[in-house]
Amino acid sequence: MAEGVRERMIHGAVRLLARQGLQGTSFAEVLQATGTPRGSIYHHFPGGKDQLVEAALDAAGEDTLRALAGLEGATPDRVTETYLGIWRSLLEESDTTAGCAVLAVTVATRSDEMMARTAAVFRSWRARLAELLALGGHPHPEAFAATVVAAAEGAVVLSRAERSLEPFDAVAAFLIAEARDAT
Repeated sequence: MAEGVRERMIHGAVRLLARQGLQGTSFAEVLQATGTPRGSIYHHFPGGKDQLVEAALDAAGEDTLRALAGLEGATPDRVTETYLGIWRSLLEESDTTAGCAVLAVTVATRSDEMMARTAAVFRSWRARLAELLALGGHPHPEAFAATVVAAAEGAVVLSRAERSLEPFDAVAAFLIAEARDAT
C-alpha cells in the first residue's frame, strides 16, 4: 500500500529538518519535496508547522526505535554498533549533509512544548538502549546508553562540519570497543 499524504509529509519534514534545521524547513519545502498538494497542509496539520514538526519528531523517534528491534539479548557491542550504524548510514546516504532531525529542533526551538517533545524522543532512545544493554550484560546500562546517544549526536555534528566520516568513525570505534570491554 502506498504511503499516505500525511505520512509522506511527515517523513519529508524529517528529511528536511535533518538537512536544513527548524528555521530552514517550511511548509512549501515539505510540499515540494513530497509532491503533495497545497491543500494538504491544513487538512492534515490544522495546528500549523508546529504540529507537522511534532509529528516528524515522533516519526524520527519511532524509526530509530524500530531499527533497534530484535536486539534483545544481543551483546552490548552489537547494540552499540547497531545504534551507531543508524547515524553512519544517514551520514553516508546524505554525503554528510544530514544529521539528526531531533537535535536540529532541540537547538533551534524556543517552544517549551517542542523542547519537551525532543526530550521525550531522546529519553526513549536512551531507555531502549539501556534496556538492551542490560539484557546483554552491560554493567552500567543507563550511563552507557546516555553516553552513546550524546556521543553519536556530537559525532554526527563533527562529521557534518568537517564533511568527513572520520570523526564519526573514530567515536564509533571507541564506543564499540568500550561496550565490548565492559562485559
